[in-house]
Amino acid sequence: MSSVLPFIVGVLIFVIGLALSIALHELGHLTAAKAFGVKVTQYMVGFGRTLFSFRKGETEYGVKMLPFGGYIAMIGMFPPKHPGDAPRDASTGFYNSLVMTDGGLGASAEQRAQQTTGEQRRGTLGTWAEEARIASAETIPDGEDHRAFYRLHPFKRIIVMLAGPFMNLVIAFVLIAIMLSGIGVQAASTTVQSVSACLKPATTTSTTCATSDPASPAAAAGLRSGDRIVKYDGTAITSWEQLSTKIQNSAGEIVPVVVERDGKDVTLQITPKQTEGQVIDSSTGKTVTKNIGMIGISPTTEFQPQSIGTAFASTGQQLGQVVGVVINLPERMVGVWNAAFGSGERSASSPVGIIGVGRMAGEIADSSSYAFMSKIQLMLSLLASLNLALFVFNMIPLLPLDGGHIAGAIWEWLKRGWFKATRRGTSPKPVDMARLMPLTYAVIIVLGAMSLLLAYADIVKPISLPG
Repeated sequence: MSSVLPFIVGVLIFVIGLALSIALHELGHLTAAKAFGVKVTQYMVGFGRTLFSFRKGETEYGVKMLPFGGYIAMIGMFPPKHPGDAPRDASTGFYNSLVMTDGGLGASAEQRAQQTTGEQRRGTLGTWAEEARIASAETIPDGEDHRAFYRLHPFKRIIVMLAGPFMNLVIAFVLIAIMLSGIGVQAASTTVQSVSACLKPATTTSTTCATSDPASPAAAAGLRSGDRIVKYDGTAITSWEQLSTKIQNSAGEIVPVVVERDGKDVTLQITPKQTEGQVIDSSTGKTVTKNIGMIGISPTTEFQPQSIGTAFASTGQQLGQVVGVVINLPERMVGVWNAAFGSGERSASSPVGIIGVGRMAGEIADSSSYAFMSKIQLMLSLLASLNLALFVFNMIPLLPLDGGHIAGAIWEWLKRGWFKATRRGTSPKPVDMARLMPLTYAVIIVLGAMSLLLAYADIVKPISLPG
């Protein structure tokens, strides 16, 4: 029972972090849409049954049962098929508002009947597009067509759809900044962790001191565990790397060393002994064995805060890695399938679904291999990676993802620029994104299948954290 509770706490932390990431994603869309005057009727975090909701102004805010997604409902996502098509009274529906007719204001009943017959002959694909247009029209209350999403200038539509993924990018950066600049990176410090009783050459496999082995210079000089080395041969010491270099280069010399011990400075005399040690060759970057000065100490590791620039660089690096994963996702999903339904092991670099990431969060909280601050860093790292994945995935230029709407707005913007450059007398009609509904349904099916496959693989062939 003692190990179950931390695991559950870790999973809950992840679920809450996921829900907050989704909430802030949708808040980005909501804020931008309202800033441009678009009417937003719903702001929901999660899917499924509504747990609670409240209305403020014209928008209903709520939380649903499954915290694995969210949405805002903007009126008029798709334009009518023909510019100038008029709304008509709708029958009862979810939004209880308006739909668009297929014909224009001047179309006769016969023309509309012929058009309706023609559209019926287009088959299922055309029907899907028309149903999307009708559903969009039904969201537009009488007299508020000017507040429809499709009425926005393409640049404003891009901002509205980009605001959601951008929030995930900001969240990821903030989490990485907390990890690197707030908590820091574990690195060797100038505080002594242990003092060796003797020195052993790098070529030996023995770990115990023999009577013939000389005492280590550090032990002979009286250096103790917990001493912080502040000066070496008169030079202020700021890092373990600096100290190591000075020790290696001063073999056989009597060197004054100042250490901080119990709040006081203590000066010791140390003579580094020349012996075989392993160092990194600066020209090749490889580890080589050579004669260097050694005194027989090992450092403690401490969290050392990094500059904010490191957070920017790390965010960019991780973002590139996520892009690479998404680009190679079809190939990687083949490996997930083979592992889930075969006897082979699942690769440690395999894509992981929500269940798998939640399991990792539980393992982090339950693990005894990590210190408390290391657990916090790993949890922040998981949530940062999740938000980077949400950013990259939502930027894919396919409906129903945000990137699909952005691509449509960019195309319409380019068309407007072309019409303006060629001095045509009329503006182009809005890009009919509803025509992409068949592709949208295909994308939904593929994404759903991938999610189910990852969920199954995360259960039968889970990936665990090392250690």
